[in-house]
Amino acid sequence: MINTKKILIIGGDPNSINSEIIFKSWKKLSKSTRKKIYVISNYELIKNQFKKLNYSINVQKVKDINDHASSNKLKIIDVHLNFKNPFKIATNHNRKFILKSLNLGHKLSLEKNVMGLINCSINKNLLNKKKIGVTEYLSAKCDNDGSEAMLIWNKRLAVCPITTHLDVKDISRNLTKKLIIKKIITIDKWFKKKFKKKVNIAVLGLNPHNAELREGSEEKKIIIPAIKKSKMKKINIDGPHVADTIFINNFKKYDVIVGMFHDQVLAPFKSMFKYNAVNITLGLKYLRVSPDHGTASNLIGKNKANINSFLQCVKIIEKFGR
Repeated sequence: MINTKKILIIGGDPNSINSEIIFKSWKKLSKSTRKKIYVISNYELIKNQFKKLNYSINVQKVKDINDHASSNKLKIIDVHLNFKNPFKIATNHNRKFILKSLNLGHKLSLEKNVMGLINCSINKNLLNKKKIGVTEYLSAKCDNDGSEAMLIWNKRLAVCPITTHLDVKDISRNLTKKLIIKKIITIDKWFKKKFKKKVNIAVLGLNPHNAELREGSEEKKIIIPAIKKSKMKKINIDGPHVADTIFINNFKKYDVIVGMFHDQVLAPFKSMFKYNAVNITLGLKYLRVSPDHGTASNLIGKNKANINSFLQCVKIIEKFGR
Protein backbone atom coordinates (compact mmCIF):
# COMPACT_ATOMS: atom_id res chain seq x y z
CA MET A 1 0.00 0.00 0.00
CA ILE A 2 1.38 3.42 -1.01
CA ASN A 3 1.87 5.83 1.90
CA THR A 4 0.22 9.13 0.94
CA LYS A 5 1.02 10.93 4.18
CA LYS A 6 3.00 14.16 4.01
CA ILE A 7 6.54 15.09 4.95
CA LEU A 8 6.81 18.63 6.30
CA ILE A 9 9.99 20.66 5.95
CA ILE A 10 10.45 23.94 7.78
CA GLY A 11 12.71 25.99 5.50
CA GLY A 12 14.47 27.46 8.53
CA ASP A 13 16.73 30.48 8.66
CA PRO A 14 16.90 32.36 5.32
CA ASN A 15 20.41 33.63 6.16
CA SER A 16 21.87 30.17 5.64
CA ILE A 17 22.67 27.32 3.25
CA ASN A 18 19.17 25.88 3.67
CA SER A 19 17.97 26.73 0.16
CA GLU A 20 21.07 25.06 -1.30
CA ILE A 21 20.42 21.98 0.85
CA ILE A 22 16.77 21.82 -0.25
CA PHE A 23 17.63 22.26 -3.94
CA LYS A 24 20.38 19.63 -4.02
CA SER A 25 18.30 17.17 -2.02
CA TRP A 26 15.25 17.66 -4.25
CA LYS A 27 17.34 16.58 -7.24
CA LYS A 28 18.22 13.33 -5.45
CA LEU A 29 14.76 12.37 -4.23
CA SER A 30 12.42 9.99 -6.03
CA LYS A 31 9.18 11.23 -7.56
CA SER A 32 7.15 9.36 -4.96
CA THR A 33 9.03 11.12 -2.14
CA ARG A 34 8.81 14.52 -3.81
CA LYS A 35 5.06 14.18 -3.97
CA LYS A 36 4.88 13.91 -0.17
CA ILE A 37 7.01 17.00 0.58
CA TYR A 38 5.61 20.37 1.66
CA VAL A 39 8.01 23.16 2.59
CA ILE A 40 6.96 25.75 5.15
CA SER A 41 8.67 28.97 4.07
CA ASN A 42 8.08 32.12 2.06
CA TYR A 43 7.25 31.51 -1.59
CA GLU A 44 8.90 34.67 -2.95
CA LEU A 45 11.95 34.13 -0.73
CA ILE A 46 12.57 30.61 -2.07
CA LYS A 47 12.07 31.78 -5.67
CA ASN A 48 14.49 34.68 -5.17
CA GLN A 49 17.10 32.56 -3.42
CA PHE A 50 16.99 29.93 -6.15
CA LYS A 51 17.30 32.65 -8.78
CA LYS A 52 20.28 34.23 -7.04
CA LEU A 53 21.97 30.84 -6.81
CA ASN A 54 21.13 29.98 -10.44
CA TYR A 55 19.00 27.02 -9.39
CA SER A 56 16.12 25.84 -11.52
CA ILE A 57 13.17 24.08 -9.87
CA ASN A 58 9.45 24.41 -10.48
CA VAL A 59 8.10 25.99 -7.31
CA GLN A 60 4.40 26.18 -6.46
CA LYS A 61 2.62 28.10 -3.70
CA VAL A 62 0.01 26.00 -1.89
CA LYS A 63 -2.50 26.83 0.84
CA ASP A 64 -1.92 23.80 3.04
CA ILE A 65 -0.96 20.11 3.01
CA ASN A 66 -4.25 19.18 1.34
CA ASP A 67 -3.42 21.35 -1.69
CA HIS A 68 -1.93 18.94 -4.21
CA ALA A 69 0.60 19.54 -6.96
CA SER A 70 2.76 17.63 -9.40
CA SER A 71 5.61 15.56 -7.99
CA ASN A 72 7.94 17.72 -10.11
CA LYS A 73 6.97 20.91 -8.25
CA LEU A 74 8.37 21.98 -4.90
CA LYS A 75 5.31 22.88 -2.86
CA ILE A 76 5.65 25.92 -0.58
CA ILE A 77 3.18 26.67 2.21
CA ASP A 78 3.60 30.43 2.29
CA VAL A 79 4.59 32.25 5.51
CA HIS A 80 4.70 36.05 5.43
CA LEU A 81 8.16 37.67 5.38
CA ASN A 82 9.37 41.19 4.58
CA PHE A 83 12.69 41.21 2.74
CA LYS A 84 14.76 43.05 0.15
CA ASN A 85 17.93 40.96 -0.04
CA PRO A 86 16.91 37.26 0.11
CA PHE A 87 20.07 36.28 2.01
CA LYS A 88 20.25 39.25 4.38
CA ILE A 89 16.95 39.29 6.25
CA ALA A 90 16.70 41.84 9.05
CA THR A 91 16.72 40.21 12.50
CA ASN A 92 13.29 41.48 13.59
CA HIS A 93 11.61 40.22 10.39
CA ASN A 94 13.56 36.96 10.49
CA ARG A 95 12.59 36.23 14.11
CA LYS A 96 8.87 36.65 13.38
CA PHE A 97 9.20 34.50 10.28
CA ILE A 98 11.04 31.71 12.12
CA LEU A 99 8.53 31.63 14.98
CA LYS A 100 5.55 31.61 12.58
CA SER A 101 7.18 28.77 10.60
CA LEU A 102 7.87 26.69 13.72
CA ASN A 103 4.38 27.26 15.09
CA LEU A 104 2.78 26.27 11.79
CA GLY A 105 5.03 23.24 11.51
CA HIS A 106 4.07 22.15 15.01
CA LYS A 107 0.35 22.64 14.32
CA LEU A 108 0.40 20.73 11.03
CA SER A 109 2.55 17.92 12.46
CA LEU A 110 -0.23 17.04 14.87
CA GLU A 111 -2.47 16.08 11.94
CA LYS A 112 -2.86 12.38 11.21
CA ASN A 113 -1.89 12.66 7.55
CA VAL A 114 1.63 13.93 8.38
CA MET A 115 4.48 11.41 8.64
CA GLY A 116 6.87 13.76 10.36
CA LEU A 117 8.65 17.10 10.43
CA ILE A 118 12.11 18.10 9.25
CA ASN A 119 13.35 21.52 10.26
CA CYS A 120 16.29 23.06 8.48
CA SER A 121 18.90 24.88 10.52
CA ILE A 122 18.05 27.99 12.55
CA ASN A 123 20.15 30.55 14.37
CA LYS A 124 19.06 29.86 17.95
CA ASN A 125 19.31 33.55 18.85
CA LEU A 126 16.21 34.09 16.69
CA LEU A 127 14.03 32.11 19.08
CA ASN A 128 14.19 35.12 21.40
CA LYS A 129 14.60 32.96 24.47
CA LYS A 130 17.74 32.45 26.48
CA LYS A 131 19.56 29.15 26.00
CA ILE A 132 16.88 27.43 23.93
CA GLY A 133 16.98 25.54 20.66
CA VAL A 134 14.31 24.01 18.44
CA THR A 135 14.35 20.85 20.59
CA GLU A 136 13.27 22.82 23.64
CA TYR A 137 10.90 25.09 21.72
CA LEU A 138 8.87 22.26 20.18
CA SER A 139 8.96 20.29 23.43
CA ALA A 140 7.35 23.23 25.21
CA LYS A 141 4.72 23.41 22.44
CA CYS A 142 3.97 19.74 23.14
CA ASP A 143 3.56 20.52 26.87
CA ASN A 144 6.50 18.26 27.62
CA ASP A 145 7.78 17.80 31.17
CA GLY A 146 11.47 17.63 30.31
CA SER A 147 11.38 14.00 29.24
CA GLU A 148 12.20 14.85 25.62
CA ALA A 149 15.60 13.64 24.46
CA MET A 150 17.94 14.96 21.77
CA LEU A 151 19.20 11.84 20.02
CA ILE A 152 21.93 12.25 17.43
CA TRP A 153 21.47 8.99 15.56
CA ASN A 154 23.57 6.91 13.22
CA LYS A 155 23.17 3.23 12.33
CA ARG A 156 26.34 2.41 14.25
CA LEU A 157 25.85 4.61 17.30
CA ALA A 158 23.69 7.33 18.85
CA VAL A 159 24.46 9.94 21.47
CA CYS A 160 22.25 12.00 23.75
CA PRO A 161 23.14 15.01 25.92
CA ILE A 162 21.15 15.32 29.16
CA THR A 163 21.45 19.12 29.11
CA THR A 164 21.32 20.65 25.66
CA HIS A 165 21.92 24.32 24.86
CA LEU A 166 23.32 25.51 28.18
CA ASP A 167 26.46 27.50 28.90
CA VAL A 168 29.08 25.33 30.60
CA LYS A 169 28.82 27.31 33.85
CA ASP A 170 25.11 26.40 34.09
CA ILE A 171 25.37 22.66 33.48
CA SER A 172 25.97 21.39 37.00
CA ARG A 173 23.11 23.27 38.66
CA ASN A 174 20.66 22.08 35.99
CA LEU A 175 21.69 18.44 36.27
CA THR A 176 19.34 16.30 38.38
CA LYS A 177 18.74 12.61 38.98
CA LYS A 178 15.13 13.03 37.86
CA LEU A 179 16.15 14.66 34.57
CA ILE A 180 18.61 11.89 33.73
CA ILE A 181 16.06 9.15 34.51
CA LYS A 182 13.34 10.82 32.40
CA LYS A 183 15.53 10.98 29.33
CA ILE A 184 16.85 7.44 29.81
CA ILE A 185 13.28 6.14 29.94
CA THR A 186 12.39 8.07 26.76
CA ILE A 187 15.37 6.56 24.91
CA ASP A 188 14.52 3.05 26.13
CA LYS A 189 10.88 3.39 25.03
CA TRP A 190 11.85 4.68 21.58
CA PHE A 191 14.22 1.79 20.85
CA LYS A 192 11.60 -0.72 22.00
CA LYS A 193 8.96 0.87 19.77
CA LYS A 194 11.05 1.49 16.65
CA PHE A 195 13.59 -1.36 16.77
CA LYS A 196 11.77 -3.91 18.95
CA LYS A 197 14.88 -4.23 21.12
CA LYS A 198 16.24 -3.42 24.53
CA VAL A 199 18.74 -0.63 24.06
CA ASN A 200 22.24 -0.80 25.56
CA ILE A 201 23.10 2.56 27.15
CA ALA A 202 26.41 3.88 28.49
CA VAL A 203 26.24 6.91 30.77
CA LEU A 204 29.17 9.30 31.11
CA GLY A 205 30.26 11.19 34.19
CA LEU A 206 30.42 14.98 34.21
CA ASN A 207 33.89 15.74 35.55
CA PRO A 208 37.38 14.81 34.31
CA HIS A 209 38.13 11.23 35.46
CA ASN A 210 34.64 11.19 37.01
CA ALA A 211 36.04 13.38 39.81
CA GLU A 212 37.70 10.18 41.08
CA LEU A 213 34.21 9.45 42.44
CA ARG A 214 34.77 11.84 45.33
CA GLU A 215 32.01 12.35 47.88
CA GLY A 216 29.97 15.41 46.96
CA SER A 217 30.72 15.12 43.24
CA GLU A 218 27.92 15.10 40.65
CA GLU A 219 28.89 11.51 39.90
CA LYS A 220 28.24 10.41 43.49
CA LYS A 221 25.21 12.61 44.21
CA ILE A 222 23.33 12.53 40.91
CA ILE A 223 24.65 10.30 38.13
CA ILE A 224 25.26 7.01 39.98
CA PRO A 225 21.87 7.14 41.77
CA ALA A 226 20.18 7.82 38.41
CA ILE A 227 21.90 4.80 36.86
CA LYS A 228 20.89 2.58 39.80
CA LYS A 229 17.27 3.75 39.58
CA SER A 230 17.21 3.12 35.81
CA LYS A 231 18.56 -0.40 36.33
CA MET A 232 15.68 -1.05 38.72
CA LYS A 233 13.37 -0.27 35.77
CA LYS A 234 15.00 -3.15 33.82
CA ILE A 235 16.91 -0.81 31.48
CA ASN A 236 20.25 -2.05 30.13
CA ILE A 237 22.49 0.73 31.38
CA ASP A 238 25.88 1.15 33.02
CA GLY A 239 28.39 3.79 34.05
CA PRO A 240 29.48 6.35 34.78
CA HIS A 241 32.13 5.96 32.11
CA VAL A 242 35.05 8.35 31.75
CA ALA A 243 34.27 10.70 28.87
CA ASP A 244 37.80 11.06 27.50
CA THR A 245 38.28 7.38 26.65
CA ILE A 246 34.93 5.78 25.82
CA PHE A 247 34.97 6.95 22.20
CA ILE A 248 38.32 5.24 21.55
CA ASN A 249 36.92 1.72 21.47
CA ASN A 250 34.41 0.95 24.23
CA PHE A 251 31.58 2.74 22.38
CA LYS A 252 31.22 -0.33 20.14
CA LYS A 253 29.47 -2.19 22.98
CA TYR A 254 26.58 0.28 23.11
CA ASP A 255 23.65 1.58 21.08
CA VAL A 256 23.58 4.96 22.84
CA ILE A 257 26.08 6.99 24.83
CA VAL A 258 24.44 9.49 27.16
CA GLY A 259 26.52 12.51 28.19
CA MET A 260 25.82 15.26 30.65
CA PHE A 261 26.18 18.18 28.22
CA HIS A 262 26.02 19.02 24.54
CA ASP A 263 29.63 19.03 23.36
CA GLN A 264 30.70 16.17 25.64
CA VAL A 265 29.05 13.73 23.22
CA LEU A 266 28.43 15.72 20.04
CA ALA A 267 32.04 16.78 19.47
CA PRO A 268 33.50 13.24 19.40
CA PHE A 269 30.45 11.89 17.58
CA LYS A 270 30.74 14.43 14.76
CA SER A 271 34.48 13.82 14.52
CA MET A 272 33.74 10.14 13.95
CA PHE A 273 30.69 10.29 11.68
CA LYS A 274 30.82 13.75 10.08
CA TYR A 275 27.45 14.40 8.33
CA ASN A 276 26.26 10.81 8.51
CA ALA A 277 23.81 11.46 11.34
CA VAL A 278 20.51 13.13 12.13
CA ASN A 279 19.09 14.93 15.13
CA ILE A 280 15.90 13.19 16.33
CA THR A 281 13.77 14.68 19.11
CA LEU A 282 12.32 11.82 21.12
CA GLY A 283 9.24 12.29 23.28
CA LEU A 284 7.25 14.72 21.13
CA LYS A 285 3.71 14.13 19.86
CA TYR A 286 5.16 13.61 16.37
CA LEU A 287 8.46 12.67 14.73
CA ARG A 288 10.80 15.64 14.36
CA VAL A 289 14.26 15.40 12.84
CA SER A 290 16.81 17.92 11.62
CA PRO A 291 20.13 17.86 9.78
CA ASP A 292 23.09 17.64 12.10
CA HIS A 293 24.68 20.96 11.10
CA GLY A 294 24.16 24.69 11.52
CA THR A 295 23.23 27.58 9.24
CA ALA A 296 26.77 27.90 7.77
CA SER A 297 26.02 31.42 6.51
CA ASN A 298 29.70 31.74 5.53
CA LEU A 299 29.07 29.15 2.79
CA ILE A 300 26.11 30.88 1.10
CA GLY A 301 26.56 30.90 -2.67
CA LYS A 302 29.72 28.73 -2.60
CA ASN A 303 28.01 25.48 -3.59
CA LYS A 304 29.78 23.60 -0.78
CA ALA A 305 26.84 22.53 1.40
CA ASN A 306 26.79 18.82 2.27
CA ILE A 307 23.32 17.29 1.87
CA ASN A 308 23.99 13.86 3.40
CA SER A 309 22.43 14.65 6.77
CA PHE A 310 19.31 16.14 5.17
CA LEU A 311 18.83 13.09 2.95
CA GLN A 312 19.20 10.92 6.05
CA CYS A 313 16.41 12.98 7.64
CA VAL A 314 14.07 12.17 4.76
CA LYS A 315 14.92 8.47 5.07
CA ILE A 316 14.28 8.53 8.83
CA ILE A 317 10.85 10.15 8.32
CA GLU A 318 9.91 7.54 5.70
CA LYS A 319 11.21 4.71 7.89
CA PHE A 320 9.92 5.73 11.31
CA GLY A 321 7.15 8.25 10.61
CA ARG A 322 3.59 7.38 11.45
